[in-house]
Amino acid sequence: MCPYGGKLVGGDDGWTGATVVCHCLLVETADSLVLIDTGMGLDDLRHPYRRLGVPFSAAFRPSGDTSEAAVERVRRLGFNPTDVRHIVCTHLDLDHAGGLPDFPDAAVHTVTPEYEAAVRPSLRNRARYPRCHFAHRPNWRTHAVDGDSWFGFESIRVLPGVDPEIVMIPLIGHSRGHTGIAVHGDDGWLLHCGDAYFNRNEIKTPHSCPAGLGAYQRLMADDTRARSANQERLRELARTHGDEVRLFCAHDPAELDRETAAA
Repeated sequence: MCPYGGKLVGGDDGWTGATVVCHCLLVETADSLVLIDTGMGLDDLRHPYRRLGVPFSAAFRPSGDTSEAAVERVRRLGFNPTDVRHIVCTHLDLDHAGGLPDFPDAAVHTVTPEYEAAVRPSLRNRARYPRCHFAHRPNWRTHAVDGDSWFGFESIRVLPGVDPEIVMIPLIGHSRGHTGIAVHGDDGWLLHCGDAYFNRNEIKTPHSCPAGLGAYQRLMADDTRARSANQERLRELARTHGDEVRLFCAHDPAELDRETAAA
């Protein structure tokens, strides 16, 4: 996406042309693939105004490049999209779950509050949860916190017995059921923070955020106080366990470049 705003969105150090990405993570297990978020789908990119709505499409200007859709990226890696048997969502906003129709047979994992907010949206939330993204009747798998702990955070084991381990970390605030998704790899943990923050400088100490992004986060927050508190917890995690956990968010292109290079 190429939203209006320039440095108000990208800051001084690096979102070239204020480019915004939708960072998805593909996890290969012994017998299947697990997709963390889907970004926008093929039909969203072909018909953004109809699928994503006029305000969002006009403000964020999706590129329309269908080769960047998750389903096409899966194919380019040499896999069949039907190999994606599980999709684990940080949340169900239109730019995170728009690709669900491209994987109609996959089980879709989310926490119960986010599922309820998306399938029965309030008037305020109808734009963030378009009905067309769920019209194919996804195979929902809803989860609740079960008492496990991960680096001091509440956690939910999504697929017990699957290697690598995948854990949902409740990080409410941006949406009612927003979660981070932690994946344990050979070199430690990756934590996909979704929209818990938008710019890598937000989890540094001291932290900063471009003014436009900060305003947008406050505008979209379901619970501003909880969002701010969870950002501080992520900063503490980065300070104290940065050698064990690599954090990245959904929309910072510099983080996407960093993780792509590492992969």
